[in-house]
Amino acid sequence: MELIRNAVPADAEALTAIEAACFPAAEAATREEFAARLAVYPNHFWVMEEDGRIVAFVNGMVTDEPTIRDEMFADVSLHNEKGAWQAIFGVNTLPEYRRQGRAARLLNRAADDARAQGRKGCILTCKDRLVHYYASLGYASEGVSASVHGGAVWYDMRLTF
Repeated sequence: MELIRNAVPADAEALTAIEAACFPAAEAATREEFAARLAVYPNHFWVMEEDGRIVAFVNGMVTDEPTIRDEMFADVSLHNEKGAWQAIFGVNTLPEYRRQGRAARLLNRAADDARAQGRKGCILTCKDRLVHYYASLGYASEGVSASVHGGAVWYDMRLTF
């Protein structure tokens, strides 16, 4: 049975393992970074469980800034609970659970929550090969991002309510 819930600090280990399965080491958040994020904004983590196992999650901070900048990934003090934009830092699904709509369900839940909280929308960065995927969920590409997180080229994407 599928359950979407907000994360709790005890989830840090499982989230770190899933992140490591989804992103190269240079891009993946560490256990320490997840612990810090969970201490400040656990209600901005959406975790999907199946039969009691975390199989996917989405997380990010809230900001008034119009795009994600690299400092946001490590500096939890940049979170602004009253901010206009829900930033999405990571969309993670264990490989054996992919291509079944889990990421879309999590992103839609994050957007629904952001809308209910009165935000302007959601922002994220992605690699070129995923621009079309996020566009299919209503995100508009704003071109190459200033972010160079992990040494990669990223694209700014925005879902405006």
